[in-house]
Amino acid sequence: MNIVVGITTKCWFPDGIQPLSGRVVGTGSGTRYTDTCSAMWKKRATVSLVHASRLSGLNIHTDAKLQGTRTLTERKWDAVVVGAGHNGLTAAAYLAKAGLKVAVLERRHVIGGAAVTEELIPGFKFSRCSYLQSLLRPCIVRELELSRHGLKLLKRNPSSFTPCLDGRYLLLGPDEALNYSEISKFSRRDAIAYPRYEEQLQNFVRLMEHLLDSTPPELRRDVPTFVDHMTDKLKKSLFWCHFLKKVFKLGYGDAVDFVNLLVSPASRVLNNWFEVTGDVLKATLATDAVIGSMSSVCTPGSGYVLLHHVMGESDGDRGVWSYVEGGMGSISMAIGRAACEAGAHIVTNAEVILADGSHVHTSSVLSNATPHVTFMKLVPEGILPEEFLHGINSIDYSSDIDRAHRDALNGLPSQRPLIEMTIPSVLDKTISPPGKHVVNLFIQYTPYKPTDGCWQDLSFRDSFAQRCFSLIDEYAPGFSSSIIGYDMLAPPDLEKQFYLTGLTIDHLCEGFICVEVEHTQGVG
Repeated sequence: MNIVVGITTKCWFPDGIQPLSGRVVGTGSGTRYTDTCSAMWKKRATVSLVHASRLSGLNIHTDAKLQGTRTLTERKWDAVVVGAGHNGLTAAAYLAKAGLKVAVLERRHVIGGAAVTEELIPGFKFSRCSYLQSLLRPCIVRELELSRHGLKLLKRNPSSFTPCLDGRYLLLGPDEALNYSEISKFSRRDAIAYPRYEEQLQNFVRLMEHLLDSTPPELRRDVPTFVDHMTDKLKKSLFWCHFLKKVFKLGYGDAVDFVNLLVSPASRVLNNWFEVTGDVLKATLATDAVIGSMSSVCTPGSGYVLLHHVMGESDGDRGVWSYVEGGMGSISMAIGRAACEAGAHIVTNAEVILADGSHVHTSSVLSNATPHVTFMKLVPEGILPEEFLHGINSIDYSSDIDRAHRDALNGLPSQRPLIEMTIPSVLDKTISPPGKHVVNLFIQYTPYKPTDGCWQDLSFRDSFAQRCFSLIDEYAPGFSSSIIGYDMLAPPDLEKQFYLTGLTIDHLCEGFICVEVEHTQGVG
């Protein structure tokens, strides 16, 4: 759940501790937004749409609104991208750079999908779903020249602050000396082990980069000839041989640890590295293993998620997460500018429907929507095989669901949820008025259909938000009284407003609260 909050800050950090440019982990952790350009179907396609208006805000196109719609319907497009989320925009930019005629249709009035910035309260700009950047591949930033198109990353240092109710706290960041000093307050042995833990993860990241930046082998059923079949098998064999060669270079010990990381619970991985008594450090690290799902740190496979969240970088610094000046929507705007410069045509307020309306003709359609929306709502009935549709209907968008998430097992929002707080306005002065701040709260666990109420009930929603604020008060006294206003996205809101089926920002249920706060003291 995402709550964007406006707060008045009144001594809500220990003496001498200023609010960080990084995340604040209460009883929980953080998530990052990933989205999927989930489908592309070739053949001649006709896309129906209702009222469409030209993209505004990029200051690139000068067509009038009707002119934008007329351009859409009169041209024959090589590709139409349904949804102007950051993945859809990236696909459009690359296709346009390759010389194809590309149109992008966005249902909302603003591009970006869940990577969007909106001014919901005058003077406060909220990153409503996503809130940190790291996993955007460097090759995309470089090849689309996103810095030239306005992308500016604000690195966090320190990057995390974990408060304890007894007044102790743990700071972590890219500074090795700081990390050693902070972890030593709890365990000198863990302080020595931590750099080796990070080094091993980075070795694994270098291994995985080959997969991240390579075109994966495709399961093809349309290979027409024996020669084509053998060529296809050879390409796949070469791909996996190259990957296995990198695995062997790890050495036997690290290779075994790599496989264990992929399939083991995060709790086992962290217990192997750190002392049993090192709960504060392990809790801080473990949150990265459950963020974005209702999984437990004891869930097999959650160890991989630890790795996933250090795979990215910010301006060449590996494993570093950053804010984006102007909010996360600035990423989408930069990609949108790159796409438009290459010749892509972007239209907002374009609701794709299967009814009467204007028609856009194209040879290929790419969908930036979820598989469920794409194949169950946008594709006409009778086109796709029943076996395929059964597979789409079988996708579990609720995910699998340890103290914080037990309530969710019974359909109840957690009494003491995991909360990751970020304060982007500490570094980004463009998103809030002077002396005030924007705070993002990523909250686990929040069931899609609670058994004790309904997310459409305003009193139920406010009760849960106040529960979260009161929990933060335990660690940061005065937080609740500093709130100017907030915006809250429960799981159904994510589905309704951003077409994230069932769901969360990772397509698998959490919530978001964005808060505006007034600065009085304790915030630097």
